[in-house]
Amino acid sequence: MSIDVSDIPALARGCAVLGTGGGGDVRTGSLAAVRAIREYGPVPLVNLADLPDDALVVPLSGIGAPTVSHEMIHSEDEPRRVAEEVERIFGRPPSAVMSSEIGGSNGVIPVAWAAQLGLPLLDADGMGRAFPEVQMVSMYVAGLPADLVIMSDVQGNVVTIRPVDGLWSERLARAVCVAAGSSALMADYVLTAAGARGAVIEGTVTYALEVGRATEGVPDPLGALQGRLGAARLVTGKLTDVERRTTGGFVRGTATVEGTGDDRGRTLTLELQNENLVAIEDGRPLAMVPDLITVVDTETAAAIQTEGLRYGQRVTVLAWPCDPLWRTPKGLETAGPRAFGYELDYVPVEELTAHV
Repeated sequence: MSIDVSDIPALARGCAVLGTGGGGDVRTGSLAAVRAIREYGPVPLVNLADLPDDALVVPLSGIGAPTVSHEMIHSEDEPRRVAEEVERIFGRPPSAVMSSEIGGSNGVIPVAWAAQLGLPLLDADGMGRAFPEVQMVSMYVAGLPADLVIMSDVQGNVVTIRPVDGLWSERLARAVCVAAGSSALMADYVLTAAGARGAVIEGTVTYALEVGRATEGVPDPLGALQGRLGAARLVTGKLTDVERRTTGGFVRGTATVEGTGDDRGRTLTLELQNENLVAIEDGRPLAMVPDLITVVDTETAAAIQTEGLRYGQRVTVLAWPCDPLWRTPKGLETAGPRAFGYELDYVPVEELTAHV
């Protein structure tokens, strides 16, 4: 299978939904992907089983604040510089590109990077969604050493970091990102195909395509999307307050949705850090990380990124279960509510919404 120009709209819609508000604006990634495919040709989509054990897989993602990344566009030189640094370090070129996170633009723009490098795209990622911090990837949860991060920015800088662990990879990479203007291209956990088996979440590019296609040409796109995701509808209403700030390489803030129609009289508050982290009603959580929480347009079911939330929008908030890896003790330690500073014990979304 290959990804062609005709696949990009569905991929973008699916990645926007899986981005849970983060991962960058898919419009930017879509434009880059379409342009690269037209210039370099369709991108082969491969499975891990298609690659030899020693094949180098390079997980790529943009790091930084989404509010910055859609204005400071990645250059075509950035993936080339990262690939050159990988070859310098390992003594052989990379064999495939992988999206570090399938959510948002970071799930779409790897198509462009793969096309520009003449490499296939791996049908996998390291999250099954989007998360804001470097160590919040399946490879870290699986226990792989976080001993190499390669970063490049639009100014032409290339930085190679040798962190002692995943938490230090976040601290150091974030500092470099902020110095670069809160947006950079990053490769972390460069790994062989053999090392990737069991440490990445497979099939997520295909899944994003399926999610994106679920709303194509149907009379009830919101119902179709909710059914495809197996999601709970937390509230349908109007955005009445959005507080958002960019600091430390993140977008942080809150958004408030007041219910309309059958939900009149209800108020839901979303806590944001690039992504939607916790949904709270009357002091009680209805969903929390690592489960997925996405805000969509009620009429079209198009996902709205955190930087696109505006007063007066008519929205529906959906939530659904994360990949089982994130519900393990290590997964919850890495990306559960307490990892973000919330004094909450994780409860699965299907339990929290059983009576909503």
